[in-house]
Amino acid sequence: MKRTLVLVRHGKSSWEEQGLPDRARPLAERGLRDAPLMGKRLAHDKVRPDLILSSPASRALSTAHIMAEVLGYPSGEIVTDERLYGCDAGVLLEVMGELGDGFRCVMLFGHDPELTDLAHRFSGKITRMPTCAVARFTFDAPSWSAAVSQPPLTVVLDYPKKG
Repeated sequence: MKRTLVLVRHGKSSWEEQGLPDRARPLAERGLRDAPLMGKRLAHDKVRPDLILSSPASRALSTAHIMAEVLGYPSGEIVTDERLYGCDAGVLLEVMGELGDGFRCVMLFGHDPELTDLAHRFSGKITRMPTCAVARFTFDAPSWSAAVSQPPLTVVLDYPKKG
């Protein structure tokens, strides 16, 4: 069975409000512009998530909501997972391995450096995920726990300035 994992780094965040806790930092104007653009590119490629998981940080969750709207995914069904904030690639692999096998396409919204580290594990060609980057991996695996330990069939990296 084909399974698609879509890793999305949050859009550009704002640093305007000094003293704001990191988790509360909102998207900057560029992030608000890039998120729907990347959502449209995914829609053009017919990406249809069965599940969207997001870090609880404001900038990641806002990016998830914007892309969900573009993709026709119900915003109220976005699941926040505390483990996706301030973690490492190993934790992301754990989250991936715990996914229910009924899900064929899962989007994870989070942060760097963990997203770049995980993407690099799946493809040595990915060494950087700029803000609002989308790395898409397709696996031929009977379960998500099996997909964790095998190379992907396809790898696609896209980001706003890639054009």
